[in-house]
Amino acid sequence: MKNRCPWCKGFEQYVQYHDEEWGVPVHDDKTHFEFLILEGAQAGLSWATILKKRLGYRDAFANFEVEAVANFNEDEILALTQFSGIIRNKLKIRGAVNNAKRFMQVQKEFGSFDAYIWSFVGHKPIVNHWEHMHEVPAKTKESDAFSKDLAKRGFKFVGSITMYAHMQACGLVNDHLTSCFRYEEIINSYS
Repeated sequence: MKNRCPWCKGFEQYVQYHDEEWGVPVHDDKTHFEFLILEGAQAGLSWATILKKRLGYRDAFANFEVEAVANFNEDEILALTQFSGIIRNKLKIRGAVNNAKRFMQVQKEFGSFDAYIWSFVGHKPIVNHWEHMHEVPAKTKESDAFSKDLAKRGFKFVGSITMYAHMQACGLVNDHLTSCFRYEEIINSYS
């Protein structure tokens, strides 16, 4: 039986997400945009809730095509507040549309969102050595800097804790416990 980080032991989607995605370095803007929407939606909720609605988010937000989301009009935004496949919080929905516009501005300035986000960790993953879940921080100086810069650029729902979750999800940081089978697998994938 594989040893896993204890947070993922709730339901099969959680285990699959932990085993296949969490902590794997992402260098694809579409995936970064997806996690930006999902992490923003998660603010104040559990990740399990968002993971269960992930397909709904894919449907609601144009398969995470940033340009399409940036162009959502008022009718489309209001329609999403009635769509049960997502968290129907109007502020979070408007935040996602706003963030799509800001995301495109970052892409224009830096060539890609990927180049921008990885600059906050010196363009290489931070590898931590946690033995227990209570050691894993909720935020770091890197997520503080990332969050502050995003807010300055007009992004919404991008607090430091939310952005640290994004950094963990997209592999900018390896926060698997050292006893987890994915810890070494992800380190070995860097080369």
